[in-house]
Amino acid sequence: MKKYWKYVKPYLPAFIIGPILMITEVIGEVLLPSLMADIINIGAANQDVPYIIGRGIIMVLTAVVMMIGGVGGAYFSAKASISFAADLREDVFKKVQQFSFSNIDTFSTGSLVTRLTNDITQVQNVLMMMLRLMLRAPGMLIGAVIMAFVMNASLATIILIVIPLLGLAIACVIRVGFPRFDTMQKKIDRLNSTVQEALTNVRVIKSFVRGSYEEERFQESNRDLKEASLHAFRVVILMMPIMMLAMNVTTLAVVWFGGKQILAGSMPVGDLTAFTTYIVQVLMSLMMLAMVLLQSSRAVASLKRINEVLHTEIDLTDEKAARKDAEVTNGKIEFKNVSFRYYKNNHEKVLDDISFVVEPGQTVGIIGSTGSGKTTLVQMIPRLYDVDDGQVLVDDIDVRDYSLKHLRNGVGMVLQKNVLFSGTILENLQWGDEEAGEEQVMEAARAAQADDFVKSFTDGYETELGQGGVNVSGGQKQRLCIARALLKKPKILILDDSTSAVDTATEKRIRESFGTTLKDTTKLIIAQRITSVMDSDLILVLEEGRIAGMGKHEDLMSACIPYQEIYNSQMEAAKEAGALQNVKEVQA
Repeated sequence: MKKYWKYVKPYLPAFIIGPILMITEVIGEVLLPSLMADIINIGAANQDVPYIIGRGIIMVLTAVVMMIGGVGGAYFSAKASISFAADLREDVFKKVQQFSFSNIDTFSTGSLVTRLTNDITQVQNVLMMMLRLMLRAPGMLIGAVIMAFVMNASLATIILIVIPLLGLAIACVIRVGFPRFDTMQKKIDRLNSTVQEALTNVRVIKSFVRGSYEEERFQESNRDLKEASLHAFRVVILMMPIMMLAMNVTTLAVVWFGGKQILAGSMPVGDLTAFTTYIVQVLMSLMMLAMVLLQSSRAVASLKRINEVLHTEIDLTDEKAARKDAEVTNGKIEFKNVSFRYYKNNHEKVLDDISFVVEPGQTVGIIGSTGSGKTTLVQMIPRLYDVDDGQVLVDDIDVRDYSLKHLRNGVGMVLQKNVLFSGTILENLQWGDEEAGEEQVMEAARAAQADDFVKSFTDGYETELGQGGVNVSGGQKQRLCIARALLKKPKILILDDSTSAVDTATEKRIRESFGTTLKDTTKLIIAQRITSVMDSDLILVLEEGRIAGMGKHEDLMSACIPYQEIYNSQMEAAKEAGALQNVKEVQA
């Protein structure tokens, strides 16, 4: 538990005051039956009205103090547990932000969402329950047992028989319940993942008319969660009847044997009333402890899942970086015999013995078939993954020797999957430079050919984007992402097939703008269209993780068969498309 002390320490007063205030309720609950017994045994028996009124006033004052203590205890318990959970959630989120791509690959998004929300909420609820009951339940149990033995030791022996039997039953229930709660949390993971996928990809689902299929997937996940929840909560449901049966049987036994003692004259009527209340308090305290333990078993399952995130070893850090102060200043890139596998136990290499040099300010085109390793190659530069063999150097420094912050600040990257965030267009573009003024933002947007369509919106750069940029087209989204990267003014710019949704004329204008806005920036352009890379200073042709050709367009056309095939097939397709257009115009 030492690792959780950091979440307790800032709120230690609340952690202490809450349980202490709950003790006032315990004291009151233990005293009230005794005061009631005095009223019956002395006040009622002797018809002493002033005595009854006096004891009644004491009971009312005791109840008021109990109420104050209960409210205060509940407040401080809530404050302590909610603050604990908030700080824990913040640390879990920070840890997820530190994850490398390979770390993220080990957890589903739905699972991480569940751990950050549902699992931490479970821990919070149990902690709140414990703070309210950790002293109250044991205190009431001990106080009631002591008062029962003081009042009538022979009758109190019934308690010594009931408590071990109940303890054994509770232990069995908890032992059965723990693995069921763990399974239930995993089912919640699956449901969250299903919901997230369906909501994120709702447009794809509608366009393929796959709503019924997704409904069936959701129903299956929902049904699995329902069955797992029922399987787990049967344990909770079973707990209450066991406790109530024990309470009723014990009460009957006390009334039976206590009634005999009253008839024999060895026990006052008021004592039996108080004794019955103490028996109920003993059993209620056991019930509270049982519920805490049972809910704790669920919280332990959640805590285990939270710890999996917190204890995940980050496999990509800059702790051993030799040049942490170094920054990317020129943009030179060199790959030396680089090889890489996504799964280290897999013999198949995604990149195999890659070597090339890019001088500062050059434009490099990267082309190849799907799965040839283009995206993986450029992800080595900002060190989103680490190489298995060889070296990636930026400005003649191994990328592993940079601090991650300095390295990635020097690299602008427009990913294959363009992502925008909720907020205005201006706020999204300022991700590239949060200090940038509106004129700088507009300049970057003009270079990315985004300024015209942004200004066509009613609110211009203050236009609110939906989650993921759902209210702009694919081409507009790509241009906004390029503008965001340009605003960063990186020394290295990577465009990973980021103009695929843009028409060729607009794409050409974007490339031409790079000649002025990014004259000194090294540019790497991954593209499917060969026309996007033909004018590059250097073209890399990848095939099955290897470099099949390297050079300028003219060199590759004369010496690289894969490049020739790509060129010829795309040119032929373009001719056919042009001929078809001419036919349509003639027919029109």
